[in-house]
Amino acid sequence: MKIKYNSWIWLISWLVCSSFGIHKYYVSVTQIDVVSQKKRIEISSRIFIDDLEKALHKKYNKKPNLTAANELPEAENMIKSYYNEKIKIVINKKPQKMEYLAKEIEGDVLIIYSKIAISKKINTFEIYNSLLTETFEEQQNIVHTNINSNKKSFLMTNSMFKKKLTIK
Repeated sequence: MKIKYNSWIWLISWLVCSSFGIHKYYVSVTQIDVVSQKKRIEISSRIFIDDLEKALHKKYNKKPNLTAANELPEAENMIKSYYNEKIKIVINKKPQKMEYLAKEIEGDVLIIYSKIAISKKINTFEIYNSLLTETFEEQQNIVHTNINSNKKSFLMTNSMFKKKLTIK
């Protein structure tokens, strides 16, 4: 009787545990810093590699294999194009051209570095961040800014992917 009872307990426990699927979080983190001494804005974005690979595969119909020895030769151009399409910055009501610098792999995260040259005082700053939102409906993009020593952070989602700041 004890074996039968333990079997039922095990079966019920297994059913309860297996009915809850593992929930995956879709998140990226972008840091934007104005470096006045260098007259530029430095931008770095951290994106989970597997999520970015899915987005690139969906967009270009090619598997970039970002962490493999057989990475596609055009993978970096795919990343650059995708990144420039999904992150846009407008300063003083003028769209800015981001210069892609490099990518770096840190564990299961890809870090993308870019910069924007600036020459005028920043009065208004707009950020558009729609990274991975076309691939994952639950995607959340955290943005940290440091503009003229004013630090702000916001959460961008599929329905809210832009933010405008007035700098004093």
